[in-house]
Amino acid sequence: METASMSLLQALREFLTEQQVTENQTVRELHGRDESYHMESLPDLVVFPETAQQVSEIVKQANKYKVPIVPFGLGSSLEGHVIPYEHGITIDLSLMNKVLEVRENDFLVRVQPGVTRTQLNKELKKYGLFFSVDPGADATLGGMAATNASGTTSVKYGVMRDQVRDLEVVLADGSIIHTGNLAAKSSSGYHLNGLFVGSEGTLGCFTELTLRVYGIPEHVMAARASFPSLNDAVEAVVSILQAGVPIARVELIDEPSMKQVNLFSETSYNESPTLFLEFHGNEAGLKQDVAFTKEIVEDHHCLDIEFETDNAARNRLWEARHNLAYAYIHGHPGKKMMVTDVCLPISELSGAISHAREAVDTLGLPGGIVGHVGDGNYHTLLMIDMSNPEEVAKAEKFNEQIVLYALERGGTCTGEHGVGAGKQKYQQKEHGQALQVMEKIKRALDPDNLFNPNKILKSKEGAR
Repeated sequence: METASMSLLQALREFLTEQQVTENQTVRELHGRDESYHMESLPDLVVFPETAQQVSEIVKQANKYKVPIVPFGLGSSLEGHVIPYEHGITIDLSLMNKVLEVRENDFLVRVQPGVTRTQLNKELKKYGLFFSVDPGADATLGGMAATNASGTTSVKYGVMRDQVRDLEVVLADGSIIHTGNLAAKSSSGYHLNGLFVGSEGTLGCFTELTLRVYGIPEHVMAARASFPSLNDAVEAVVSILQAGVPIARVELIDEPSMKQVNLFSETSYNESPTLFLEFHGNEAGLKQDVAFTKEIVEDHHCLDIEFETDNAARNRLWEARHNLAYAYIHGHPGKKMMVTDVCLPISELSGAISHAREAVDTLGLPGGIVGHVGDGNYHTLLMIDMSNPEEVAKAEKFNEQIVLYALERGGTCTGEHGVGAGKQKYQQKEHGQALQVMEKIKRALDPDNLFNPNKILKSKEGAR
């Protein structure tokens, strides 16, 4: 441990309990990696604050000794966001896990950053409400805001940035600010919510979030539609959206992935390119939406479509989708998963997915394609032997190919997983001169480059 971190440890022990600050090797190892394939790196210290005031004091002390700071939720990120490559201190927010206030008449909820998505929805159910953003993993809401997470329901309800009404943030000097208010709209000042959501812990540490929530739909229906080709499935989605059907979820799963679904989830779904769909609404409206959707998919050579109204059957369908990553991991022991993440204009999606599928087929690596195709976002799941340099190089080259394909067509290198360390090298190409504006914002808010250095932006000064 460096001298600065040792001095910081002594300072922290003056106001934190023995259980709240640790240099234990096992705890440090748990905070030195995430769910990605990126190389691990351990923090010098891990702290577990319980209040915003404690976070503020921790940051002030870290600033005093110029020790890097990495906020940490559950470590479910996929691009190395929480891996402390500059070491320093990790602020684990798991003890700040209270639902502070439910304002059911305003459709708002106020939470601490360590609250998980499942925990929040369990509490909201008492009020007939739910939180819409569903990235699959039971991530913390602070982490979801940090990466601007989205997921299966974003086609109807929007992404994390659309749900954030206000954030309480501890800045690099230890000051605490609020970025918004409770109003449904505002024309006052700069849009700080939009700036901090997606900042990946590089501008400050979230200590409280006020989020938009929704009434639980009167009726929910799910469907599974299989197609002879990926192109047919994607074009069906485009037609559904063009027709104005208010679909709540529409997920693409390719043929190899459907095979993994059946093996892992012990289902017997058709093993061809498949759409998982879900509709929310009242009974009469839902019947019309379902009938219209059935006509549309049949026009795109749908092989089979089955509807599920039973709650258990619907849950089984979405559990199979959410467990797909684990299905690949379970099916390929000893290999690590690389999950790609690009997003394109919906008109470019069919070509992008066909391009990706052809590229996967030439790799000689096991992999499948899935996607939140209603908003142009798709993922490739590649299984890699990390001890085999040739496989690692192939996977990285493939990732670059699909990123460049997306950028050349007006897309983005990451639709929902964030930049972290893995997508940093594409920032200049995607943002051009706007990247310099981002660098100026970073220097203004964090002049010593202490908050999550070398994530999103390459550090030029201030990092150890």
